[in-house]
Order: sequence, then structure tokens, then C-alpha cells
Amino acid sequence: MMFTLSSEQTDLAGVLHGFLGAGKTDLAALGVEEVTDPVDLVVVFEELGHHAVAGPLVESLAVVPALVGRAEAGTWSVAFPPLIPHAVEADHYLLVEGDTLREASPTTELQSVDPARRLVELSAGQVIATGVPADRAFDLGVLTCSAQLLGLGRAMLEMTTAHAKARAQFGKPIGQFQAVKHHLANVLIGLELTRPLVYGAAVTMSSRDVSAAKVATSDAAWQAARTALQVHGAIGYTAEHDLGRFLLQTRALRTAWGSPSMHRARVLEAL
Repeated sequence: MMFTLSSEQTDLAGVLHGFLGAGKTDLAALGVEEVTDPVDLVVVFEELGHHAVAGPLVESLAVVPALVGRAEAGTWSVAFPPLIPHAVEADHYLLVEGDTLREASPTTELQSVDPARRLVELSAGQVIATGVPADRAFDLGVLTCSAQLLGLGRAMLEMTTAHAKARAQFGKPIGQFQAVKHHLANVLIGLELTRPLVYGAAVTMSSRDVSAAKVATSDAAWQAARTALQVHGAIGYTAEHDLGRFLLQTRALRTAWGSPSMHRARVLEAL
């Protein structure tokens, strides 16, 4: 499949990149909440991942709108037991049971590998609707999470490349050492091979393709994270370094919306 973004989609990514790069976070000011097309959502979420924007973004911008349409203001989160038993901390909560949608309330706060992505257990409330498109909403969650991971991988590769050019050892930048070049090249190859799977899944929206994209982006972003930490050395472990946000978010999203093993099983079942 030959896939090329339209000029409008390229412009959207560029505007969002500049907006987030300037430290702005009010996504509603850009009309991002109006985006519903899966390919457009991938464009948005790749850039959100590229800047490691925190919050229940997948839920608020993709999943909940697919379940209920336009929701009231504030952040939203949703759980899909048993695959997703817990919800990301938000202003409002929903619970999906089969094709039934319920209101929900948070009970116990749970530990998370990413402090910026806290999880809660939910208590089911009254039924809001039945016959909701739960499968499509779940796949949109998987797809947009995959796009975030793709953006995170891109960002960590950029940060690591810049560090390798600036950090000197034995009288020259470490980026000139062949071993470092090989690591960075492998990360780039992994990300570039993953990108068509994500955008292809956005076009087909089949569960098989969406799961394949999640497996690929989980692996590629994880490789980018491991390489970034290795090349940065001890400074990469510090909370003060910006890399930490990207490492933690990657670790959390790698298993969010279904673990790699769960999605491998979905791909296998669809063959």
C-alpha cells in the first residue's frame, strides 16, 4: 500500500508541533476535539507522543467520543474489563461491559510506572446506553496509543542523536563511533518500518491490523527507549533530564490498551 499524508494532514502535524513546542497545552484551542477520522487521529496522536503530552488523551479524544459522541467538558477515562480493568485518572469515568456503557466512579488509586499517568479502580454506576460500538472504540484506543508510541520513539531518537553529536569522548563526539551509529540506525529502521503499519491500520480499522500496529510500535518505541538510555549514560537515569518523561510514558503505554502478547494473540487468531 502506498500511503501519503495530504497537505492538510501535514499542516495539522506542523501546527500541532509548533503549538506543543511552545509549551501550550489547550488542545481545544486548536479544535483537536473535533478530529474523528482515524488517520487524522493518528496524525494528532503521533505528535502528542512526540512531545510526551500527559493525561488521558486516548480516552478523552478518541475512545469516549466513539462511544457517546461529544462529551461534556473536562477529561474522560474509560475501562474495558477484563482487557483494561483500570482507568487513567480523569474528571469523568465510564465503564464498558460488553456493549453496555455505564457511568463509573473512582474508588482506589493504584500505583503506576508513570507518575503522570495515575490509574484508578472503578465502581459501576447507572447504565447510560446499550448497543454501543465497543469494539470500534477499543480499536481506536489501541490505534491512537500506537501512534503515541511512534511519536515517543521519534522524539527519543532525536534526543539521542543530538546528545551523540554533542557528547565527546576520546577527543571526538560519541556519534562518530560506529557502535553508536549502528544502535541509532537500528532504532530508525524500526520506527520507519512501523509507521506504515500504523497508518495502514488507520485506513482499514481491522482488529488484526490495529493489533499488528500496537505490537510493532511497542517494540520499536521500547528499542528507542533502551538505546536512548544507553547512549545518554548516567544522565539518562536522572529525574532532572527531559528524557525521563519519555522513558516513563513509553514504559506505561507499551502495555496500555493491551500488552504485546495479547495483541500478538489477536493477530494469530485473525490469520
